[in-house]
Amino acid sequence: MSDGKIVEPFYVFEYSPWVNVVALTNNQEVVLVEQYRHGIQKTVLEFPGGSIEAEDISPVEAAKRELLEETGYTGKNFLEIGKLSPNSATHTNLIHSFLATDVELTSFVKLDVTEDINVVLLPLNKVIELIDSGEFFQALHVSSLFLALKKLGKLQIT
Repeated sequence: MSDGKIVEPFYVFEYSPWVNVVALTNNQEVVLVEQYRHGIQKTVLEFPGGSIEAEDISPVEAAKRELLEETGYTGKNFLEIGKLSPNSATHTNLIHSFLATDVELTSFVKLDVTEDINVVLLPLNKVIELIDSGEFFQALHVSSLFLALKKLGKLQIT
């Protein structure tokens, strides 16, 4: 602890930094990935993303790579909209959240052997509705959506 007291047992998870991408097409559809997550034993909708790899020269390059590999979509407009801590109590890494606008399908997916992903396009309003219904609930992705909506000027604060 900050006063030097030792708490045992205590576990710290050392991960590489992560990225995720809130990607919007010209038609304002959100590019999502549907995949099985063993931790909760459920197939869920999420934003494309993953770990920053050693060959990635920057977080934005990792975001571009992950979007292209997992969905076949890419674009020219990538903006980092925030850095989030997955769990500052036990995780050493950060997640870099990006907003990509005007993305287009340009390639086939290039999945890792451990990935089984379906690409899903949904209107932005539908993704927001899925939060209310509990179908889009990964905490870091909901947080990234909030940051994207803020950047897009789509939040009403009264």
